[in-house]
Amino acid sequence: MKNNMEEIDRLIKETLTEEEARFYDELDEQNVFEMLLGMFKTKNRWFIVIVNIIHLVSLVLFVYCIVQFFEAEATKEVIKWASAGFICLMLGGMLKLFGWMQMDKNALMREIKRLELQVSSLAGKISQ
Repeated sequence: MKNNMEEIDRLIKETLTEEEARFYDELDEQNVFEMLLGMFKTKNRWFIVIVNIIHLVSLVLFVYCIVQFFEAEATKEVIKWASAGFICLMLGGMLKLFGWMQMDKNALMREIKRLELQVSSLAGKISQ
């Protein structure tokens, strides 16, 4: 399977112009760290920054709730700090899920662009 994909990639690159081949190489598979940095290269990078700031605040609040939970003496206070900590954990989980969905969306967009490039390459070959 790997050899077939490499062979297909080689055939596609042969049909593309030099500029298109460079663009095709940029659309290659990314590792997790490249995907994380890729989230900050979109049109909505300001929103991603805000989400990450909120996530950091949620983490700090969670740590504060844990400290207060272990220092609380009354049952009512223990329940209050445990509930607040649970809400912070849920918020953090939802924000993480949002980030992973954004990374998946970017990966899908990259694959769609690769397919578009392949289709245009084939269309150019057929018309010749």
